[in-house]
Formats: sequence, structure tokens, C-alpha cells
Amino acid sequence: MTNISESTSLTNNTHSIATIAGGCFWCIEAAFSQVKGILSATSGYMGGHIDNPSYEDICTGNSGHAEVVQLYFDHQIISYQQILEIFFTLHDPTQLNRQGNDIGTQYRSAIFYHDQKQQKIVLKTIQKMTDTKVFKQNIVTQVSATETFFPAEKYHQNYFNNNPENQYCQVLVSPKLAKFKKAFTDKLK
Repeated sequence: MTNISESTSLTNNTHSIATIAGGCFWCIEAAFSQVKGILSATSGYMGGHIDNPSYEDICTGNSGHAEVVQLYFDHQIISYQQILEIFFTLHDPTQLNRQGNDIGTQYRSAIFYHDQKQQKIVLKTIQKMTDTKVFKQNIVTQVSATETFFPAEKYHQNYFNNNPENQYCQVLVSPKLAKFKKAFTDKLK
């Protein structure tokens, strides 16, 4: 997929940006890359306190960044609400600073909203899931304004498709994608 830079205008009449974090970015990127209306899914880093972090910086847990995926999407094909619905099925938003065996603040559940409209949709969605007890535990997803997006290194982009035989991909990403494809058949390209 094409890497759309952060400077892409949000004022386009049909295109918008969403930035989400739900554990390792390889799975989130792989799933959203298959969704109709997603024009690009770029793995990167956001929410930390150092400029131009590397993957090694992120892995220490000291940079404060989360592994994120920035989505450039056509909101005439897929809504921000639908993106959130997919997002909340791809990871466990009740685990603080981890997803399964991936532990650390870089694996936190987070949504970085790009405007007040997105913020309202996120807060309303989380409140509705809380009220209807979609999850047995409390949702701990961090909701924050967008910060500087730092694209991850080239080898992280489209990682699952480029490395399907990688053990991590086979054991963790493939099963999540199979479940995702079954649940969202109507949303796939």
C-alpha cells in the first residue's frame, strides 16, 4: 500500500485519517489493509517523548511511544465508526500495556483522534461498550489527541504479507486474521 504522509490534508471531502494502537502493529496493519475503503495502512509510532524514534527505541519502553497504524480512508466507503468496530475486535482493549505475550507501554490500546468529531465518536463508542458490557473487564484504551506520527522502518511496512512464514506471524497474526476475515467478510476488498 502507498504510504500517505502525515501532512495529507484532512479537509479532503472524502478522505480522512485514523490512528490506532492495539498491540503489535503487524496484525492491525495486515487486517486493515484488507478492508474496503482503506487507502493505506502505515505502521509507525506515536505518543512518546523523543523525535524520530527507532524500533529499538520503542522496544525499550522508555520512549513512551505506542506501536500505531495510521489509516488513510475514504469515509464514503467506510466510516470512522466502522473502523472502531473492527479495531475493538482485533485486540483486547481491557489489557493495560500489553496484548497477550507482548508486554510494555508500546503495546497499549490507544486511539489518537484527529479532530473533535472523532473524539466524540470514540468516547461514545467506549461508553456504549461499557454500558452494554461488551467486555467483562474495564476498557483501558487510551484516548488522546493526535501527536506527531513517525512511520516505522521500511521492513515493518506490510510485514505480514512480506513475511508470512515468520513464526510470530504464523502463531499470532494468522489466527487473528482468520477470525477477522470471518467476522468482517462484507468489509473485505
